[in-house]
Amino acid sequence: MSERKILLLTGASRGIGHATVRRFSDAGWRVITTSREAVPAECKRDPNWTHHIPADLADVKEVERFIAEVLQVLGADALDALVNNAGVSPKAASHERLGVLNGEVADWHEVFQLNFFTPLLLVRGLADVLTRAKGAVVNVTSIAGHAVHPFAGSAYSASKAALSTLSREMAAELAQRGVRVNAVAPGEIETAMLSPETESLIPRIPLRRLGTPEDVASTIFYLCSPDSAYVTGTEIFVTGGQHLF
Repeated sequence: MSERKILLLTGASRGIGHATVRRFSDAGWRVITTSREAVPAECKRDPNWTHHIPADLADVKEVERFIAEVLQVLGADALDALVNNAGVSPKAASHERLGVLNGEVADWHEVFQLNFFTPLLLVRGLADVLTRAKGAVVNVTSIAGHAVHPFAGSAYSASKAALSTLSREMAAELAQRGVRVNAVAPGEIETAMLSPETESLIPRIPLRRLGTPEDVASTIFYLCSPDSAYVTGTEIFVTGGQHLF
């Protein structure tokens, strides 16, 4: 059994995922990640980042392969934290919000597959190794799952709302195994997914600034640490207060 705590994180190549890897690595955790894209070279030199498993988690067969490979990597070790961070927010060719009427239904299936069904499948497939550690799951949702957002499409918003509800249901079920499940709902965070028009939303944010990936990463770390040992079924808004209005 490993003496170090182990994190598994999806969507690791940039933004919130990349910042979260750094936060856990700085605390001495062993890190296992996945993404469709290659990770930056400097991250490969991180001695705590022991495994990166390329996978397209929008593909059910790839998810099954990924789970099998993770279990092989873990061996007899337990999994202390699973962070479901990978997500997709497609835009129309004109960069406008994809709504109920102007998008293909196939786009909805693709969005829900990665944003909703993949976290479900990962928790189901890794439940035993999470139980072994009495570990924690953190699902990355969104402010768009709680109110109409000017830039996030309907499929994305609906999928994140569904993930919020799933997080609550997971928390109730996995508590019997000693596994905690929480969610983090970011607001306007400076990442590659951000729309160019997002700056216009700053006046609506009480703290009057965009968030950083590190703001989200530190909240995720808290929810996986002993400091939150009695916290489950909670969704923390990392929005600078934007969700209040």
